[in-house]
Amino acid sequence: MASSIVLGITGTLLIFLPEELAESLHLSPNIAIVFQVLGALYFGFAMSNWTAKHSILGGIYGRAILIGNLSHFFTGGLVILKYYSKNGSYIFLLIAMTYLLFAFLFGYLFKTHPKTA
Repeated sequence: MASSIVLGITGTLLIFLPEELAESLHLSPNIAIVFQVLGALYFGFAMSNWTAKHSILGGIYGRAILIGNLSHFFTGGLVILKYYSKNGSYIFLLIAMTYLLFAFLFGYLFKTHPKTA
């Protein structure tokens, strides 16, 4: 549920405030369309996660949700961590650690079998 909230808020900001975000990051306003598409992706993941929040996840159950989230958060975390190593801004380290925490949690769910109710 936490991932759906984080992704939902981030996606909404990217969809509705792309020019403002580009300006605050000192980027070209032309990047706004990329931010909006990225926001749509995040919002779509948020809706998938929110819809699956009461489903059994783990083992073979909810495999598509787990694989999608695991690959997104793991790959994204590594990419952001690499950017941090070159840039040095601590906000990117914080974002990378958040991503990798979600990757670890989704990986844990993927490798364990759910307990019966």
